[in-house]
Amino acid sequence: MIISLKRLNEILDAIKKTRIVVFGDLMLDRYLWGEAERISPEAPVPVVKVEDESERLGGAANVAWNLKTLGVEPILVGLIGEDMFGERLRRLLRGFKIDDEYIVTSKKRQTTTKTRVIARNQQVVRVDREDIGNPGRNENLKLVENTLSAMEQADALIISDYGKGVINRTTLRNIGANFRHNKLFVSVDPKENHFSLYRNVSLITPNQKEASNSCGIEIMNEKSLVKCARKLMRITSAESILITRGAKGMTLVRNDGSVKNYGTVARQVYDVTGAGDTVIATFTAVIAAGGSYDEAAIISSHAAGIVVGKVGTATAMPQEIVESMRYEIETKKH
Repeated sequence: MIISLKRLNEILDAIKKTRIVVFGDLMLDRYLWGEAERISPEAPVPVVKVEDESERLGGAANVAWNLKTLGVEPILVGLIGEDMFGERLRRLLRGFKIDDEYIVTSKKRQTTTKTRVIARNQQVVRVDREDIGNPGRNENLKLVENTLSAMEQADALIISDYGKGVINRTTLRNIGANFRHNKLFVSVDPKENHFSLYRNVSLITPNQKEASNSCGIEIMNEKSLVKCARKLMRITSAESILITRGAKGMTLVRNDGSVKNYGTVARQVYDVTGAGDTVIATFTAVIAAGGSYDEAAIISSHAAGIVVGKVGTATAMPQEIVESMRYEIETKKH
């Protein structure tokens, strides 16, 4: 299926009228850029001469950034520490005009921060600062309160689970009754050992490895992939499972029995960091704007193909998606 450019532009225009809640694990992605021209005399590791530093939104914050780039008004709910990295994350959000009103600040936990050292566009090492585990009772209650409040003004909800503790049985149980009652479209970017928590959501978007580990089935071909997806649907009562498969594209399995494959459209791959964030953000935005599942899968595949061609966490601009689709249409004509 190819979407016409006219229809694509209709969807992109409609996206600008949507509001989507993103609830999940917030992160700050830091990058140290430089050159590695020699090996350290102290240990067999490269010495990187740092020439530049940058910071970007990561985790659930990157999902919100992807939504904002598409024209959505994201409403971000999550937890940061009372530290300099939390303040830097807030500053980045404000720079992109993403509201930080619903973010909870903790005095007991540090802001999840991933620092990557990059030499000649290759990651040399990553250094993580994080606290893993459920937040305290009062923090959980505040996260639930903020999410429920944000959902009152939203067209959809994205749950971005990186396993840092914000997405837990308490928070999901308390918001679950609300989104089911209001029949809100809810998508989940999952953590492998949390599938039992995702009950009655609209869409779950594991990659192939996450899906295989979670269902206990080794995915060798499309038959085993579909078997795994259907098992995950039984476990979660989800309406659909979208399994991302790297160079093989994506497969969407729905509770109406349908199975559809969508090929990759990436022309070059530099960095897959954050590609899952782009997929779930774009897919959910298209559905919130009135698009079909087919349209959502195709457009999100193009968006993901764009971001893997960039180094580090990145987003796909609407015009880039249009140009990517235009290229595909022209290619298929010849």
